[in-house]
Amino acid sequence: MEKKLIINFEEYLETVEKLALDINKEFKPTVLVGIMRGAAPIIDILSRIFKLPTAYIVIQSYSGKGMEDQQGELVFARDISSIAREEDFERVLIVDDLSDTGLTLNKSIDWLKKYPPVKKYIKEIKTACLWKKKSSKFNPDFCPVKLNSDPWIVQPTEHYEELSLKEIIAKHK
Repeated sequence: MEKKLIINFEEYLETVEKLALDINKEFKPTVLVGIMRGAAPIIDILSRIFKLPTAYIVIQSYSGKGMEDQQGELVFARDISSIAREEDFERVLIVDDLSDTGLTLNKSIDWLKKYPPVKKYIKEIKTACLWKKKSSKFNPDFCPVKLNSDPWIVQPTEHYEELSLKEIIAKHK
């Protein structure tokens, strides 16, 4: 694996703002669909900027023992979580944090086009992410940072993966 790319919170917010500017130039989405968990903070910010309803797709990549650095089979949740109306899905922007291999974004488009409650309303789907790794086979419609390598991207909240609740309690005593 290549070296790590450590992103601080200020840099993260700046990148989301650049993404919003890129989207605004070329596309007027009617709903934002985030791929959980990576898209959650991005969707929160974009929905505030664009004043749009949101929806979330939960996707898990299952890989077996010894495959920690590989993408496994994608498993989609049964339903989208959203308070958006079905007719809001006319112009969809699917958002993820990064395009690593591109498989998740690509499969999300296919899944959404077949999703019964909204498929008849969809006229256009575009994709967005903050970072595209060099080896990604997918070209998102909007992506402010296209990397020349494949680093592990350490996002501002990633340290919580390693931190226990017990440690947080001790910190705040």
